[in-house]
Amino acid sequence: MEKHCGYSNSNIPQLQDISDFLKSRTGFTLRPVGGLLSARDFLNGLALRVFFSTQYIRHHSRPLYTPEPDVIHELMGHAPMFADPDFADFSHEIGLASLGASDEDIKKLATCYWFSVEFGLCMQDGMKKAYGAGLLSSFGELEYSCSPTRPAGGDINFPEYRPWEPDNAAVQPYPITRYQPVYYVAESLTDAKSRMRTYCEKLNRPFHVRYDSATETVIPDRAVVRGKYTITLQK
Repeated sequence: MEKHCGYSNSNIPQLQDISDFLKSRTGFTLRPVGGLLSARDFLNGLALRVFFSTQYIRHHSRPLYTPEPDVIHELMGHAPMFADPDFADFSHEIGLASLGASDEDIKKLATCYWFSVEFGLCMQDGMKKAYGAGLLSSFGELEYSCSPTRPAGGDINFPEYRPWEPDNAAVQPYPITRYQPVYYVAESLTDAKSRMRTYCEKLNRPFHVRYDSATETVIPDRAVVRGKYTITLQK
């Protein structure tokens, strides 16, 4: 990222430079947005290997943590991870599964996204390592989630660690304005992707899709008729 995208102490990296670099590595691109999108719209973008990125920055009074996804969160957390093929494919799986999913399943997919792409941990050399952007862009929560030692008592104790099981993570409540009390830990990014794919394949959807990288489009496995308010299968 320093070599190709202008990451340095004396330069503000530009979204276009980062987007071009990511596209050459994993096919993902960044698309600027002015604020938060609905879960469905955001996840649908991942199906096309598009990541919607905010551009504003957190308030200077809270440099170590922000409850909102700001540009530091995007560029320090998400962007470097999208250069990793396993992580990019993992995010793409969630996006593809969101196409045609019910509102209930969209909520579950968004929760899986929260506990993985945003706040996921995985094992590396016997130690817990962060791959979630919410952790990578928050020095305070990164230390809280991954530190191997922490004194008992006080306001902050060890969080609870659970194995990465999307079926369980999909229905786990979570706070959005403080450190997470529960983290899900995968054996590796490859393991995280494999388990997520298995979960997505079990969703009940009216059609399934595959991604055509040559045309950057998704292709359904059957004809679909788009009505004014709903999508129905063509008989």
